[in-house]
Amino acid sequence: MHATARAHTNIALIKYWGKKDDQLKLPCNSSLSMTLDAFYTETKLTILDADQPNRFYLNGQEQSLKASQRVVNYLRVLQERFNLSGNFLIESTNHVPTSAGLASSASAFAALAASFNAAYELNVDLTELSRIARLGSGSATRSVYGGFVEWQAGDSDENSIALPLAEHPKMDLTLLAVEIETAKKSISSTKGMNLVVETSPYYATWVEQAELNIGQMKMAIAANDFSAVGHLAQQNALAMHALNLTADPGFTYFQPETIRAMQLVAELNQNGVECYFTMDAGPNVKILTQLKNVEEIIQRFKNDLPHVKIVKATFGPGIEILDK
Repeated sequence: MHATARAHTNIALIKYWGKKDDQLKLPCNSSLSMTLDAFYTETKLTILDADQPNRFYLNGQEQSLKASQRVVNYLRVLQERFNLSGNFLIESTNHVPTSAGLASSASAFAALAASFNAAYELNVDLTELSRIARLGSGSATRSVYGGFVEWQAGDSDENSIALPLAEHPKMDLTLLAVEIETAKKSISSTKGMNLVVETSPYYATWVEQAELNIGQMKMAIAANDFSAVGHLAQQNALAMHALNLTADPGFTYFQPETIRAMQLVAELNQNGVECYFTMDAGPNVKILTQLKNVEEIIQRFKNDLPHVKIVKATFGPGIEILDK
């Protein structure tokens, strides 16, 4: 038995930062994302007899036992959940270039969850699929759907799920992923968020404000209001990164060119080119704009930061089963 699934990665416009349950990957606050068409993972899962070894290939290269452990452990959790058996051949290809500055774990675990569901012919619905994808990577729960997606924080495995808000949005919204730095981060996302949760005196305020932002963002999406979506995403990203400075010890993911990119966005706006920025746990910047402004923004960045790479994306689809 085998199946191949494709899942696209996503960028959180209203971010979660901190977990209240590491094992179940339950977030402290809800989040809202945009699924992206330009970045995706395709994964073929073949179920083997128990006497055959597990093997994991990533981008055509067989991975070591250590490198495969997270993936195999995740599949064992799903087997236990559904009372299934067997070993695995996992063949995964990431179309999430490092130049994009986007994490691939969301699309990777969403594709793995979908291929598991199809290979074992479980026929779980998309709500359950988002739940089991979350067990691999929190943000994977959002990659089950296309367009705008809300991950409801919940307080248990049963109600921490993603739901689609608008799978085929009419909004004129383009994302430009600007690579500032590709080196390994000095502080991992997990370590960073745990430090903030444990030591920042402002963490409770962040959770409260992020939940408020969710409601505001949903209203902006319903009104097809690009300006409100961009403004909210930028303010939420700034709040998350400001929160990191209030940890003990404080830290930042910003590089000097991160600050310059933010300044360029401000300068473009002053010159009548509407755009906004957002950033995950890293120095790379994602610009939100409308199609008419894309070329002017790219040219301005190339003039000012000539070595950066920029990848263009818009709304992507939800989970797709390619064969079984």
